[in-house]
Amino acid sequence: MPRVKIALLTMEALAAARAVRRFVASDPGRIALVGFSDPFRQEAGGALGQTVKRMRSSGPRLLPYLFLNFTAPRIVGALRRPPERDVEATPLGRTCARLGVPTTPVGDVNGLAFREALAASGADLLLTFHFDQILRADVIAATRLGGINVHCGLLPEHRGPVPTIHALLDDPVALGCSIHRLVPQIDAGALLAQMRMPNDPRMSAIEAAARLHEAVLPTLDATLADIAAGRAVETPLPTLPYRGFPTPAELKRLAAKGRRAAGWRDVRAVWSTPA
Repeated sequence: MPRVKIALLTMEALAAARAVRRFVASDPGRIALVGFSDPFRQEAGGALGQTVKRMRSSGPRLLPYLFLNFTAPRIVGALRRPPERDVEATPLGRTCARLGVPTTPVGDVNGLAFREALAASGADLLLTFHFDQILRADVIAATRLGGINVHCGLLPEHRGPVPTIHALLDDPVALGCSIHRLVPQIDAGALLAQMRMPNDPRMSAIEAAARLHEAVLPTLDATLADIAAGRAVETPLPTLPYRGFPTPAELKRLAAKGRRAAGWRDVRAVWSTPA
C-alpha cells in the first residue's frame, strides 16, 4: 500500500498538544510538513485583540479557559525543558526538529507563503488537527487527496471552535470525536469516522477535549489507512447551526450544572504539557 504523505496543520494548546505530539512521533516518516498556527498571531489581532474579542462575546468567565489552554503552556515552557524523549511533554516544534520533520509558521493558511510550502512538501493529504483557520477550496484541492479534519465533537451537532463546551451544556452530555472531509464551510464536510467517549462529571471542557483527541488516534490511523487504500466511506451530513464561543449566559448555565470550561485538573495538566 502506498504511504500517504501528510501536511499536518495544528496549533499548540493544552486541549490537543499531547495527542498531536504523539501522532507525529508515532510515524514521522509520513509527515511531509507541520504547519503551526499561532493563536496570538497579528493576522488574528494579536494577544490583546483576541482577548478583547472573546471578552465581548463570552465575558470574563471564559478567561480561565483561554489562559490555561493557550497562555499557561507557553509560560511553563519558558520555565522548564523536559527531556526530548518525553514526547508528550516536549513542544512539537522541538520534536519535529529532532525527527527531521519540516515545519512552517502559518500566518494565513490561504496565503502565498503557505501554499508554496505545501507545494514544496509533496504532501498528498492535508490534516487539520486543532487548527483555527478556515481553508479555501483551492488550498484544500492543492493536495492529491484533499483534506480531512479531526473535530472533538459529534457532528453534525457541535459545529464550531469549542465543541466540548457545548457538549457539556447539553442534556444529556454526549462526548465524541469526528473525522470529516475538509470543505470551506466550518465542520460541514462528509463524515469519515466517529467515536464516542463516556462522560466523566469531573472533566472540564479542556480535559474532555484532551481526552477525546488522544482517544481518537487509533480511529485516525484507521481512517488514513482507508484513504490510502481507496476504501474510505464518506457520509454526507446535514448542516446544523454553527455553535461558536459561548455566551455569558451559556457559561453561567454551565457553572450552574457543576461543570467548567477549565478546572483545577487543567492547572496540573499544564505543567506536564509545556509549549
